[in-house]
Amino acid sequence: MKTRAALLILWLPVVAWLPAAHAGAAAPDSRAAPARTMTTSAVSMDQAVKMVERRFHARVVKAETERDNGRTVYVLRLLNDAGKVWTVRVDARDGVVQ
Repeated sequence: MKTRAALLILWLPVVAWLPAAHAGAAAPDSRAAPARTMTTSAVSMDQAVKMVERRFHARVVKAETERDNGRTVYVLRLLNDAGKVWTVRVDARDGVVQ
């Protein structure tokens, strides 16, 4: 058992310096975007509400959070002085109003 452990320890450094093409793995693409493990919100719900109220000169009367294809989206229902009600969606990652 000690011999196997010693061989494994000796083999690991050899594998570490082998190029990816020789090791059987694809070479990493330096242009690829970094993997994200957690979605972060650049815009909070409060910020989205204030932004939409200023932009549309209306009051947010209902606010919900939804997931859309892995992205957080704020769904905001608005009411203006004339009584018109409508819904807008705000992407939490970049604040884009849909």
